[in-house]
Amino acid sequence: MTDPHAHVPRIVDSDPPELVVYDREQPCPYLKDRSSRLPLRLPSRPLTRPELEERLQAGDRRQGYVLYRPACNECRQCEAIRLPVQEYRLSKTQARILRRAEKELEIRIAAPSVDERRVELYNRHKSERGLGDEQPEIDAEGYRAFLVASSCDTFELSFWKDNELIGVAICDRSSESLSAVYCCYDPQYSKYSLGTISILHQLSLCKKWSLDWLYLGLYISGCQAMEYKARYLPHQRLINDDWVTFER
Repeated sequence: MTDPHAHVPRIVDSDPPELVVYDREQPCPYLKDRSSRLPLRLPSRPLTRPELEERLQAGDRRQGYVLYRPACNECRQCEAIRLPVQEYRLSKTQARILRRAEKELEIRIAAPSVDERRVELYNRHKSERGLGDEQPEIDAEGYRAFLVASSCDTFELSFWKDNELIGVAICDRSSESLSAVYCCYDPQYSKYSLGTISILHQLSLCKKWSLDWLYLGLYISGCQAMEYKARYLPHQRLINDDWVTFER
């Protein structure tokens, strides 16, 4: 049964308090012929690193200023997934990919920003990789709202080849973890496996900064665009409010 109060703005009693700014059923963005419910919660102030960690452990994700967690009435396919940093060992293929990137690419860390090239990368990555075909291209304001605006400690990894920007990854930092928010890149440079490099470099940063976890967002069995995450082993997935370990 649909919650009769779902459309009414309300306060979530948390620290800090959060305002639910959107809560409606809609077509599922991940699985066809299903509906989804992703309540969007706006923190009343920026989150500290420990406060973000609490939310990541509970399965929250972030988009712009808001947090969300799947709350679908019937489906439970969405599972938050994270890598245990200290236990994770690169495969031979992953080590080779990372060595090539470190040799041929430049990786920079800075605050998130928006410009014409970043907007182009986002839209090309969406269209040429067949992601979100029904969604219109975004402009600079849309990019800023989605990837630059933040309610926590956020930074950008940028990937450069011969001084040309070829990829961007947005990351959140909590007291114990990094959270991979979004990655997009120029499909022309797919040979570098920039999506994989983004995850491997974030793992390296976790080890450098003595962090315990790298959160990869949601794993959704049956969603081809998300299934690659399960290949990173060992990992943990949040199932029925418990973090369950999946070994090699």
